[in-house]
Amino acid sequence: MPFRPSARAVDSRITRIQSLIRDVPDFPSPGVTFKDITPVLGDALAFHTCIDLLAERFADEYVETVVGIESRGFVFAAALAYRLRAGFTPVRKPGKLPADVRRVDYELEYGADAVEMHRDALGHGQRALIVDDVLATGGTARATADLVGSLGGDLVGYGFVLELGFLDGARHLTGAPVMSLVRA
Repeated sequence: MPFRPSARAVDSRITRIQSLIRDVPDFPSPGVTFKDITPVLGDALAFHTCIDLLAERFADEYVETVVGIESRGFVFAAALAYRLRAGFTPVRKPGKLPADVRRVDYELEYGADAVEMHRDALGHGQRALIVDDVLATGGTARATADLVGSLGGDLVGYGFVLELGFLDGARHLTGAPVMSLVRA
């Protein structure tokens, strides 16, 4: 079950973040409503609040690296890594990393995709937190967790700004706590 901060403690902070997430109809294709978090990035208080709430949740987990999923996940993961005094590890689409990589292929509701991480990105037992902007079907985050495990990392959790609850992606993320700041 995803972790959600105490409603009483963070209600106004979450409300601010939620109010900045805008719906973009018919993007990227007709009939799809895209949840755009870029206004959250542009609002200093909302952006800082995202990082603060994620950091509060995972502060006691001794995170050694924050694994950010391309591309908006990089923004949140890098800032969170700084806040947690951890390293940052990028996970990218195929062909974007320059050194030897480990690849995981996975299925999506509309096809297949893959993610890659440098083979030397994690040490055995290194404590890793996976972060992305949006949790949708859970496929990319699950594939990233598989990468972390295949390289010997120890997954301590998942953190997201927005969870699309109707897609139930959190059910695919097992073995570590899931935190979503906003659920739509």
